[in-house]
Amino acid sequence: MSNDSIDIQTAKRVIRMEADSVAALEKNINASFQKAVDILYACKGRIVVTGMGKSGIIARKMVATMNSTGTPSIFLHPSDAVHGDLGMVRNDDVVICISKSGDTQEVRQLMPMFKRIGVPTISMVGNMNSHLASQSDVALDITVKEEACPHNLAPTTSTTATLAMCDALAVTLLEKKNFTADDFAMFHPGGNLGKRLLLKIEELAVIGERTPKIGLRASLKDAILEMTTKRLGATSVVEDNGQLAGIITDGDLRRLLQKTTDVTNLSAEQVMTRNPKTIRKGTLASIALQEMEQFSIMQLIIVDDERKPYGVVHLHDLVRAGLGGESST
Repeated sequence: MSNDSIDIQTAKRVIRMEADSVAALEKNINASFQKAVDILYACKGRIVVTGMGKSGIIARKMVATMNSTGTPSIFLHPSDAVHGDLGMVRNDDVVICISKSGDTQEVRQLMPMFKRIGVPTISMVGNMNSHLASQSDVALDITVKEEACPHNLAPTTSTTATLAMCDALAVTLLEKKNFTADDFAMFHPGGNLGKRLLLKIEELAVIGERTPKIGLRASLKDAILEMTTKRLGATSVVEDNGQLAGIITDGDLRRLLQKTTDVTNLSAEQVMTRNPKTIRKGTLASIALQEMEQFSIMQLIIVDDERKPYGVVHLHDLVRAGLGGESST
């Protein structure tokens, strides 16, 4: 077997072992997990998460996930805690201690301090017979059969399993709190994700007097002039009362010229596409992008509650704003 083949087999073994370890956690979602969720849900202060080494890294990730989903959280480094940082813990907080062995000295020595402050403690341990498990109000079992490391030493499957349990807690709390996409958007204003969740269509559209618009009886020449002047490749066509009647696009003109070159006496009403796709003012720009991609259109007319043209957005403007790629923070 070539070295490349051996490497591939090793990588597959690691993925398989970690996937199996996460799947095995499902049996540990029990009454203890429910009690932990209830304690976290009732918390009036913050969730304080602590752990040493690799467990500390997972703890930081849990804090980030909790904060982004509406549960105020902070990370407490165990070593710094005994040198003054313990002062950040209040009796209306809840503490989560993460330790594979359940006997991490730095975390273990904090337990009497937490009890003195009077905070509920939840432990996530890989040994349910450990000191930490016995001293916690709730202990969550994150035991794994073995690490993916061939020496069964480097935290691999254990940290993956711990991360999955952290996510299970965070998402359960999210749903229990009825945390909505709008709530999520408040904490993610930056990046493409923020744009998808917050950016309204009128923020990218041409609106007001710059909106291309002509009447039903306007000549085709007037329509072309309006399209050329406003530079959007389209113009809305409106009824006498200002309501949208149709749209004329560059594509409509090309299709018309394929049929006839005698366009001198044609009106906008004769050329327009009736009942065009529209979108309401106030709609998310990401929704507009979905509509345009679904119906393969380049321009989308924004209408108000009376179905009067409010503005026009071009597909290129949405893509240029960063809405065309995958969402990310």
